Amino acid sequence: MKIKIVNKSQNSLPQYSTTQSAGMDLRADLAVPLVLRPMERMLIPTGLFIQLPDGYEAQVRPRSGLAIGKGVTVLNSPGTIDADYRGEIKIILINLSREEFIINNGERIAQMIISSYKKVDWDEVEFLDESERGEGGFGHTGKH
Repeated sequence: MKIKIVNKSQNSLPQYSTTQSAGMDLRADLAVPLVLRPMERMLIPTGLFIQLPDGYEAQVRPRSGLAIGKGVTVLNSPGTIDADYRGEIKIILINLSREEFIINNGERIAQMIISSYKKVDWDEVEFLDESERGEGGFGHTGKH
């Protein structure tokens, strides 16, 4: 699938790290490094603008290495970029560690997955069909 993209950064286009990667790395587009203090959140620009086809979304997710290694993650994970959005992709990062994290230009800060979705029409009813689980909530199955 081809997706139109405008890259106003000096960084490479998002790309898959391996042949079977689901996500493409997104990089920070910064004129100067930024300091993300402990428990601070910040909106980080990427310099990227995309045009998704109808029926698709882009999901922005944390990078596992950044999360475990530095305690930095995407706050609204997964973030959704709708097909009709034409603004710059920006990433909400939060530092959950006890140490400052310096974000440099070109730093891989998140990953993006392109995914299809289906729209639904609600069928409002008085009752739902019975199921084996029923109304059992969190931890109901007892399986670990």
